[in-house]
Amino acid sequence: QARAGIISTVEVLKVMEAFVNEPNYTVWSDLSCNLGILSTLLSHTDFYEEIQVFVKDVFSPIGERLGWDPKPGEGHLDALLRGLVLGKLGKAGHKATLEEAQRRFKDHVEGKRMLSADLRSPVYVTILKHGDSTTLDTMLKLHKQADMQEEKNRIERVLGAISQPELIQKVLTFALSEEVRPQDTVSVIGGVAGGSKQGRKAAWKFVRDNWEELYNRYQGGFLISRLIKV
Repeated sequence: QARAGIISTVEVLKVMEAFVNEPNYTVWSDLSCNLGILSTLLSHTDFYEEIQVFVKDVFSPIGERLGWDPKPGEGHLDALLRGLVLGKLGKAGHKATLEEAQRRFKDHVEGKRMLSADLRSPVYVTILKHGDSTTLDTMLKLHKQADMQEEKNRIERVLGAISQPELIQKVLTFALSEEVRPQDTVSVIGGVAGGSKQGRKAAWKFVRDNWEELYNRYQGGFLISRLIKV
């Protein structure tokens, strides 16, 4: 109804606040998706920081209940929920989540304690969103060293979380490099487009500037339509 302009978005946010004690992954996934759409729309307004505060307020209680480590008897959906919630809090700049993500990432890079597969994407997104050129270089190094394609893809999807314009350009250049399989280039560009307001503009310009190469690479395939969609 809010999307149709029948009711105010404020009403939707009030309904969302009622879900703070919700334990179900599917519900949180839906909340996360809708808040992501709102964040994207509000990124061009003065309300962007306020929606990040709202995200932190809504997701903090469930984040504290879940914690960082699996509990005995947990199911697969609990692990998915933990990754979703920590990623959301980290991206929004929740201080405790950011600090813990940085600590665990450091241990992971130094080989002291490897991150579980469930936590890698949320931790990578968090440290990149609030990171610098050193962070990006470390992520690209991890990508190069990764034995499994699954890990390479995981890193490719989150690189677009980086915020600084010159680093966004570095990620886009990386997307067309030989380091990335041609079928995975779209994931990197899509990650940049969805990562930030600056990323959206940069990705759009990059696609236009490199349209001939991209079109020739994917002509007639579903990847070109996916690229346009993202």
